[in-house]
Amino acid sequence: MLLPFVRELFADVEQLPSFTRAASHLRESAGRIRVTGLSPSAKTLITVLLRRAVERPFLLVVADNRVAEDLSPVLRAFCEMTQAADLESVVNLPARDVLPFQNLSPHPEIQEERATALWKIATGRASIVIAPVSATTILLRSADYYADLARVLRRGESFDLERLLQHMNTVGYTSADVVEMPGQYAVRGGILDVYAPEADRPVRVEFFGDEIESMRKFDPASQRSSNPVDEIVLLPLTETPMTEELLGSINARLSGKRITGTQEIAEQAVRDSGAGVFPGWEFYAPVAGADRTIFDLLPEARVLLDEPEILKQELDRNWARVEEAHERSGVGDLVRPTDLYLSPEAWAEKTSALAGADFEYLGIAGSELPEAAFVSQPATRFHGAVPAMIEEVQRLVGTGTQVVLAAPNTGEVERLADMFTEYNASYRLGSRTRGGESYADETSYFSGEVLTATLLKAYLPDGFVLPEAHLAVFGARDLFDESDLVASRPQRQKSKVSAFLSDFRDLQVGDYVVHVEHGIGQYQGLKEINQGDGNAEFMLLEYAEAARLYVPLTRLDLIQKYRSAEGAKPVLNHLGTAQWAKTKARVRKAMKDMTDELLKLYAQRQTALGHQFPPDTEWMKEFEDAFEYNETEDQAEAIIDVKRDMESQLPMDRLLCGDVGYGKTEVAMRAAFKAISDNKQVAVLAPTTVLAFQHWETFKQRFAAFPVKVEMISRFRTAKQIKEILERVATGKVDILIGTHRLLSKDVKFADLGLLVVDEEQRFGVRHKERIKQMRTQVDVLTMSATPIPRTLHMSLVGLRDMSVIETPPKDRMAIQTVVANWDYKLIQTAIEQELDREGQVYFVHNRIETIWEIAAKIQELVPRARIAVGHGQMAEGELEKVMLKFMHHEADIL
Repeated sequence: MLLPFVRELFADVEQLPSFTRAASHLRESAGRIRVTGLSPSAKTLITVLLRRAVERPFLLVVADNRVAEDLSPVLRAFCEMTQAADLESVVNLPARDVLPFQNLSPHPEIQEERATALWKIATGRASIVIAPVSATTILLRSADYYADLARVLRRGESFDLERLLQHMNTVGYTSADVVEMPGQYAVRGGILDVYAPEADRPVRVEFFGDEIESMRKFDPASQRSSNPVDEIVLLPLTETPMTEELLGSINARLSGKRITGTQEIAEQAVRDSGAGVFPGWEFYAPVAGADRTIFDLLPEARVLLDEPEILKQELDRNWARVEEAHERSGVGDLVRPTDLYLSPEAWAEKTSALAGADFEYLGIAGSELPEAAFVSQPATRFHGAVPAMIEEVQRLVGTGTQVVLAAPNTGEVERLADMFTEYNASYRLGSRTRGGESYADETSYFSGEVLTATLLKAYLPDGFVLPEAHLAVFGARDLFDESDLVASRPQRQKSKVSAFLSDFRDLQVGDYVVHVEHGIGQYQGLKEINQGDGNAEFMLLEYAEAARLYVPLTRLDLIQKYRSAEGAKPVLNHLGTAQWAKTKARVRKAMKDMTDELLKLYAQRQTALGHQFPPDTEWMKEFEDAFEYNETEDQAEAIIDVKRDMESQLPMDRLLCGDVGYGKTEVAMRAAFKAISDNKQVAVLAPTTVLAFQHWETFKQRFAAFPVKVEMISRFRTAKQIKEILERVATGKVDILIGTHRLLSKDVKFADLGLLVVDEEQRFGVRHKERIKQMRTQVDVLTMSATPIPRTLHMSLVGLRDMSVIETPPKDRMAIQTVVANWDYKLIQTAIEQELDREGQVYFVHNRIETIWEIAAKIQELVPRARIAVGHGQMAEGELEKVMLKFMHHEADIL
């Protein structure tokens, strides 16, 4: 929470002649004005303050989605600092991630974000709208159309449930047996469970007839109701409702037919035509009567163009791509690009006639527009040099400049406070810390007109200086070279082990099952059989030689779904033979042998006393607060589990399961920091040199601000370097050692090893696993895996090893979108170009080593600008690693 005096720090900016001139011009709607001299960060502050002064909505047009995503949280931060606008009123209207005429639909999450943004705009809830230039060219419907996409439910009001469900189906909601994810709903009699997008939890709505009797939030994991609510907003998941009218119009346009007559005749023609959805149908929605743009939805808005020349180049480039896609599609004159978008010429004509401002940093382009010229410059970069930072801050304060230092989290604010205290530099806190827990609270609030530096918590990567306003703002990257951070949002709960356990709900005809007494059979569906005293349902299983077995549904405890390696088909057992009994006996003996081995190992672990780590220190809290993102709920629980294990007397042996990119490494780094805080060393074992190198870079960056020495041994090091590193490890001068199986060599001796982190244990050989097994009885072991081997997983599930599951994806991570299509060079070319346009990279998987170079040559021909690297399993390991590293360092676009 920011303190009230922070707002006054920016008061002098609003008194600048250039500011008052720009504000007066925009308030009077006197055409367009050039605003020059503002650095990117200064531009966001001026935008927010102008919005308050003008008291009109602002439409800020930027180059692309990436710029919009970077600007949104910074604008919200300045809205909070200046109290110029509600944070929720800063709205991002993204451009679609694919082009029309490509037979590809936009990503569902982009559709959802656009639908929510359009609803806020149409209902007057948006004060600042950030939109990429390509998004402002899309033809739209009326404001009333988008305002009607959402439904507001209030307790005590009447609603026709059937009509409500029909509407929800058209705007993207899906019916489910149990509501667990946003966009789902379930109906049981007069009870509606619904999970709206942007809601922190789903809501249970109870109807009495048509009247809403009560509404309560509930936990999607336990399905238990919690606190009541009086109002909920069911936001849409798409801006293009799937109605018969819309689909019929699109189908008629693309087929070249024209339907005339009464509305009843038109609707019947649509039903007769069987018009349905197809990939990319959403792009053709404008043909059903969209003749407006975002400028028409915001008639009172002031339109701000961020670097008009760059916008023009981006618009021309995007228009060329749309025209090229149209030409390739063969749609011809049935639907033209101008039926879906404003052309660059029409866009330029429209924006030039609207009141607003052109932001130009350099202001060197000639123009007849009136100008408001600011003087600004980027903030000095200190790259972690604390003395230089303190000296510069004191110099600025001495010249009468207001200095603001913004840190992304409470831990970083307290760290800054520590530095200022250490150097005897005065400061005050502009935001509250841990509710009074920090000593800084006692010394930070100065009264009167004392000029001193202000430390506050805010998302501001880069700072700026406005000399004329006597204001200097420093961001996180200016101070410590830290990477971008993201704003927080409540995380949604999910079932904790649903990634690994399932029930019969996903059982399909043809799936293999295992009967306790009869063995492996094939599920053939459910059959109803009359037993004399009534009908009963049975599960039909087919065995070898077409033998059939009927299992009553009351004995489903005898059946389990068959699990094996993906794609493996088991041999069906014969009914009435001893085959299955022999198989069970063989497995039983193997299990007994494994159990004996495990009992010995785990008996040793239970009797062995490991190192008992102390509770968290202040350093640990600072390390956690310096995390760049907000922990997901699963991540937080895994961290608690690991700390509890480390603080117990028994050696830790925990399996950490989670998909790639879900935050397993952060959990491991927290455990490593806890070990190092107690003067222990940490070993991180990775299966490949490339993965070890990735971990080394990640650990170095994460521990950069702390006195921790991280080293790596691998083939990327010379023999001399490895020898030197191992000597330092043996003397305790290295805190974290990262490497491949080379770490397990007998010549690697640690001064005091306290934690072993094993990444993807299943990829190590038997000999290496034996060495890891020996270490398990001596030190704490944390094993990370995205795909644990069945034995390891089973041991965890039955309690022989502890397991934590990270199943919640990070905030704002888009779901993977999979398209299955026939081989088509045009489609491949389009997909690759689209990825390169967003500065991404492409994996291209081929199934023949013999022809892999031919495919690479063909891709090079399709996309000449792409840098292509080729790797396959028959390459020498060192050569393959060089290829992988080249791709990792973005020296190649396609692998």
